[in-house]
Amino acid sequence: MPSPYRAIFATPGTKGFTAAGLIGRMPLSMVGIGVLTMITELGGSYALAGAITATIALSAAAVGPQVSRLVDEHGQRRVLRPATLTAAAAVTGLLVSAANDWPSWTLFVFAVVAGCVPSVGSMVRARWTALFRDTPQLHTAYSFESIVDELCFIVGPPLAATLSAGWFPEAGPVVALVCLVTGVWWLTALTATEPKPHPRHENPDRSSALRSPGLQVLVATFVATGAIFGSVDVATLALAGEHGDKSLGGVFLAVWAFGSCLAGIVFGLLHFKGKAEPRWVLGISAMAVSMIPLLLAGNLPFLAVALFVSGLAIAPTMITTMALIEAHVPHAKLTEGMTWISTGLAVGIAIGSSVTGWVVDAAGAQNGYVVSLTAGCTAAAVAFAGYRRLTRPAQGEEPASDGDGDSREIRSGDTGRVA
Repeated sequence: MPSPYRAIFATPGTKGFTAAGLIGRMPLSMVGIGVLTMITELGGSYALAGAITATIALSAAAVGPQVSRLVDEHGQRRVLRPATLTAAAAVTGLLVSAANDWPSWTLFVFAVVAGCVPSVGSMVRARWTALFRDTPQLHTAYSFESIVDELCFIVGPPLAATLSAGWFPEAGPVVALVCLVTGVWWLTALTATEPKPHPRHENPDRSSALRSPGLQVLVATFVATGAIFGSVDVATLALAGEHGDKSLGGVFLAVWAFGSCLAGIVFGLLHFKGKAEPRWVLGISAMAVSMIPLLLAGNLPFLAVALFVSGLAIAPTMITTMALIEAHVPHAKLTEGMTWISTGLAVGIAIGSSVTGWVVDAAGAQNGYVVSLTAGCTAAAVAFAGYRRLTRPAQGEEPASDGDGDSREIRSGDTGRVA
């Protein structure tokens, strides 16, 4: 049987924007670890490093949806290039201030401005959605995008940590910055697959996509999910440092991402029936349970196995989340809606990384996974509490169909099917 992944790339232009998106997305996995390693290599504490990465994440959480909202209105090319240049200038200032031992407050100023970095993953997913909306191929495309995300997290963390720890402290963030500018410029040059913008005069509803009750549940849950990611990053890097090789932490995080990547590949090949909401709650719950072995890991080999198993729940949950966003957010606000998920993750990463930094400094790296387990339990609790709102169509949502009478409820259930 032909691979569904091969089938989606039969459409002209898909290979180009996928390659550009891969390069532009690398900073997603490299900046946090790169800045964390840079600050600690330059003599700063884990608490300071975690606070700076948290500041970048919080700034991205505040600015990112606004950038994506402008993209929905004016198009990717007109918005992404100036936003990327602004973020690049801020990251450069952050590196210069850290290298020259400027006052700590200057690091935070540049970190705030760096938050205007665009959500490249949302831009690529918006292109897939424009091509395959309301078709089974969209599930395959979302699955592939989650695989690309995990490939970034397989390559990015060990690359950033190795560069900063083994070459010079600023090397990881520098390479991430080059990837961002290159990827965004390439992506925005591919205008043939750019989604059609929705100017204000064509879209009188100026309310935020976040008014959707379903999207509110997804974002709230992903704040806690982001705390899982942020805490595991910091705790794993610190634990590797306690064992004498900080760059090894990036390798362990790559193992975590590799487990997610394998799960995403398989998930994209499966045929699903029924609604996506129960699968989403199951995925969130599995992520919470998978934090327990990390806390109990007594040695590095066991930790590697625990991280791999934990990663198996990530990509399927992310894929299902994207299907639910497409079901709950009007077409004209899709990029903004996807970016709100990134915002939730960014806020959670900020909380998780900063809190875990304090815990590591006070009680050691292993106890950092207490934050991970707490975040996982919180995510599951929010998912269960909001399940009824997630299964109800939001007021004012446009239907999935183009006149064939299918409702949003059916759309939510069928988005995850593969032909």
